[in-house]
Amino acid sequence: MSRRRIGFWYRLAAVIAKPPLVLLFKRDWSGMENIPADGGFITAVNHNSYLDPLSYAHYQYNTGRVPRFLAKNGLFGKGFVGAVMRGTGQIPVYRETTNALDAFRAALDAIERGECVAFYPEGTLTRDPAMWPMTAKTGAARVALRTRCPVVPVAQWGANLAMPPYAKENKLRLLPRKTLQVKAGPPVDLSAYYDLEPTPEVLREVTETIMAAVTALLAEMRGEPAPPTPYDPRTARLQQQRRRPAARPQPAATAVGDGAQGQKSGESNQ
Repeated sequence: MSRRRIGFWYRLAAVIAKPPLVLLFKRDWSGMENIPADGGFITAVNHNSYLDPLSYAHYQYNTGRVPRFLAKNGLFGKGFVGAVMRGTGQIPVYRETTNALDAFRAALDAIERGECVAFYPEGTLTRDPAMWPMTAKTGAARVALRTRCPVVPVAQWGANLAMPPYAKENKLRLLPRKTLQVKAGPPVDLSAYYDLEPTPEVLREVTETIMAAVTALLAEMRGEPAPPTPYDPRTARLQQQRRRPAARPQPAATAVGDGAQGQKSGESNQ
């Protein structure tokens, strides 16, 4: 997509958001050459701060290929928020449908039109205590196999230092001045999966392949090895439940005490 097709609303958002980002943060950007110059594609991005969508959008806006984020369709209704969501070309997700691909039909259409659709495959902020990407959902894999479009992995770091996820105090930590790092890697080769039936096993393997590429970029960025397996919130919850002590049975002393008390009362009444 050329810059002239970015649109009024996206340019307005950039005019509002870019000056404080430039003023408050340093930038370390790389891999812009891996963003396709034309045609539809997916970016798969790790998510570790409520601030990182702004950091990533700033990065990709400067390539001339703006990202279209996925958002629940309820945000696209009436009012100012709905107008902004529609005007900036964000992508509604129809979660009420029973068909998994139908939930992403607007994303499929956007890619067919030559747009970039940005996925946060984890679905929410990472729960990993060390801020590595956790296990992901299969939405990006479904759309990638359906469209066979390029899937560009993107790693980011730094926004989480300014606004840590799940912090007790939800406030910005601006000093010392943080560096927002964003790096795009070469498209992930998924050609081996194109002619396979998109079974749950295949979708999971494709998702793991995509997230492995994102995690590898983040490891380069952080200068340290990633965990051998991604953090799984479901497994962590099960382990926590197993570690909880079993409920202790009520001691029988109460019943004995009542009996003793009754006996004592009987003796006093005699």
